Amino acid sequence: MRKLLLAVALGMMVSTTVGCILPAYSGDPARRTQQLIFTSENLRLLLDDWERIWFLDQPNHMTPYRTHGGLI
Repeated sequence: MRKLLLAVALGMMVSTTVGCILPAYSGDPARRTQQLIFTSENLRLLLDDWERIWFLDQPNHMTPYRTHGGLI
């Protein structure tokens, strides 16, 4: 009984490192390419979102040229 429980525990640990039961991307090459492009674009825009959250994308008032911050 101890060997069976040990085998089941070992099997569960190994099965969690194999990957997902369902694949993350489609099997169709055209659809998979589209999904990978969308995924990479989301990660690329993360820096812009971070700057927008912390208001780092606002104009700096210490610039050598004048920046109009209001509505024109």
